Amino acid sequence: MKRIVSLALVGIMVAATLFALTSCNKKDDAANTSNETPAGQNTQPSASNTQTETLICGITDFEPMNYRDSSGKWTGFDTEFALLVGEKLNMTVEFQEIDWGNKYNELESGAISCIWNGFTGNASEADGTPRGQLVDMSYSYMLNQQSVVIKASRAGEFKSFDDLAGKTVAAEKGSAGESFAVEAVGGSGTVIDSSSQVNTFIEVKSGAVDFAVVDVLLAQRLAGSGDYSDLAVADITLESEVYAVGFKKGSDLKQKVNDAMKALYDDGTLARLAEKYGLENTLVLDTAFKG
Repeated sequence: MKRIVSLALVGIMVAATLFALTSCNKKDDAANTSNETPAGQNTQPSASNTQTETLICGITDFEPMNYRDSSGKWTGFDTEFALLVGEKLNMTVEFQEIDWGNKYNELESGAISCIWNGFTGNASEADGTPRGQLVDMSYSYMLNQQSVVIKASRAGEFKSFDDLAGKTVAAEKGSAGESFAVEAVGGSGTVIDSSSQVNTFIEVKSGAVDFAVVDVLLAQRLAGSGDYSDLAVADITLESEVYAVGFKKGSDLKQKVNDAMKALYDDGTLARLAEKYGLENTLVLDTAFKG
C-alpha cells in the first residue's frame, strides 16, 4: 500500500511539473508573437508617429488680430490666419497669451513656436535693436503704423510730432509703440509701461497720461466707440510699418509658414479673410521682406 501511494504521489508531481512548463512556454510564445511582425506585413505607426506637430502662437489681446469672442474663444484675423496655415502644414495650432515684454524669452525657451500677433517686423525695440536681429521674420503680410490716442477734447493740443515732447505717454511694454513713445516724448517726458495695448486706452481715459501710442488698426477699432467714445486718434501722420511672424533664429518653421502664406494669398483665401475683418486695404504680401 505504501508503495502504491508513493507512486501516485510521484505521478502527481510529474504531471504538475509538465503543466507548469507547458504554461511557461505558451506565455513565452505569446510574448514573442507580440514583438515580432511577419515579413511583408505593414505595422500600425506608433502614437508618437501619428501625432501632428504643434504650432504655439504667442499672442496678446489685440483686436482685430487676436481677441476673445463672447464665448471666450480666441478669434481675429491673425487667429484665423494661423489656423489656416496650420491646416496647410498639418499642424495643430494653439494660442498662448503672453506678456509682450517677455516675448523673446518665451520664444527662446520653447514655450511658444512663434510670435504671431500683429507683430511689427520692421520696428526696433526701445533700446534701438532692430527686431530682425532678434528673430527670423516671415514674409510681411499687412500694413500698419503707430498712432497717437488722445482725449477728443484735447485734439487741439496735438497737431504734430513736436507736440508730443515732454508729455506723459502710455505704451505696451516691448511693443513697437514703446520705442516710438520714447523717441516722441524725449528726455523731458515720461513713458508709462502697460501690460497690453488695450490697457493704454484706460490710462488715457482716466487722465493718468496725456496720450497713448498703439497700432493704428486697434486705435481705429476702439477710439470713439463704446467705453472709449471720448477718445480719438490724433491727426499726426507717422511712418508706415508692416506685420510679420517672428521665429527663433534658424527655425525651419519660417520657410514652411512662408510657403503656406503664399499659397493662401495666391488662391484668394487671405483676401477673403481680410475683408471679413475690414482689413482688405492693408493686406500686402511681401515675399522679399527679411525684417
